[in-house]
Amino acid sequence: MAIEIILIMIAAGLIVGFVGAGGSGFIISILTVLFGFPIHVALGTALASMLFSSFSGAVSHYREGNVTLRAGLIIGIFGAVGAFISSHFSGFIPEDILNYLTAGMLVLSGVVLCIRLLLMGKPSDKGTTISAFIYQNKVIYFISAALLGILTGALSGLFGIGSAPFIQIGLLILLGLSAQQSAGTTMMIIIPIALAGGVGYAQLGFLDIKLLLEVVAGTMIGSYIGAKFTKRVRPVYLKTAMVLLPIFAGFLLLSA
Repeated sequence: MAIEIILIMIAAGLIVGFVGAGGSGFIISILTVLFGFPIHVALGTALASMLFSSFSGAVSHYREGNVTLRAGLIIGIFGAVGAFISSHFSGFIPEDILNYLTAGMLVLSGVVLCIRLLLMGKPSDKGTTISAFIYQNKVIYFISAALLGILTGALSGLFGIGSAPFIQIGLLILLGLSAQQSAGTTMMIIIPIALAGGVGYAQLGFLDIKLLLEVVAGTMIGSYIGAKFTKRVRPVYLKTAMVLLPIFAGFLLLSA
């Protein structure tokens, strides 16, 4: 089964690297539905694995010029704090309830991102005015980025997801990044979030080291290659993939 997991994770990593998402929710769905791992173990292992695959993808995105360092550092640091604290509450949630909550969060994240990208207009709308105001005020910029980090980090730690769609929404609306920049910067942000959340799940006993190594072996290869295609496709395709990935993962998890 180890070989099967690695091969499937290579394929998953290709998609995750292209979209710029940590892909934790996608991996949780695969581990739970296809391989039958308990949801808590899947959450802890998937979130921890994002440390490695996101690092691989972030390096590739950085070389492609898709990473905004200031936003990545602020959101990532505060996101790590939120993830570590909230991960300790996950163990108190019953397995069947956590399964539905995680699936619901994945579907919701895709729907919210879809609303933003498809129904709220182009970058010249009100959202750009807000992001321009935030960008020009260093204190407000720092506060906005910090709050975004704490909120998305808490979601990651509690539900084991990378919160990539929520991070990307914040980067698009609040900080005014492009689709390519939000994809690359998100992968950088997920690195400290995954580290802190993974430590939290390990302390609860929900981290399977053997499974983690198998997942990492596949996703690191796939995400590095997938990131090479982000800047080479039209933004409309990238935005569509951002929306569909969490929704698909959510419904896959609901079928468990």
